[in-house]
Amino acid sequence: MISEPFRITVNDRLEIEAQPTDAQQLDVVVNEDGSFHILKDGKAFHAVLVEADYASRMFTFRINGNRITTKIADHYARLIQQMGLSVGGAQKVNVVKAPMPGLVLQVVATIGQEVQKGDTLLILEAMKMENVIKATGDGRVKSIAVQKGAAVEKGQLLIEFEG
Repeated sequence: MISEPFRITVNDRLEIEAQPTDAQQLDVVVNEDGSFHILKDGKAFHAVLVEADYASRMFTFRINGNRITTKIADHYARLIQQMGLSVGGAQKVNVVKAPMPGLVLQVVATIGQEVQKGDTLLILEAMKMENVIKATGDGRVKSIAVQKGAAVEKGQLLIEFEG
């Protein structure tokens, strides 16, 4: 088991290394409104998650009223960066494929529609759960390969974007 530290960049200025076990030293309570009450070394903090980009591991919090943006890199992310494999990682995705087999409950997008990153494209039911399929970037819908009620297989083309 790799016990390499995480590298956390705070507000693009400060870099911190944290061991995976460091989180065990925090006393964290999730409040009813989704905010967090955190105790660390006898100090109390109130934190709210403002934005989360899980793919790029970037998170923005409001902690005691201060906006903090963090980027978290683990051992594997650093290796990929050191090897130069992250270059070109921001390629535009022109298709959306089914992440799992399921049933199309609703198609929200329409042909010719301009969508932005995070816009809902369709809803897929899989294992009795509704999965909202969202745009991973900005673009214009070129074609929709499925319709409401269609059964889809993992990897099946759902939506294609222009260019």
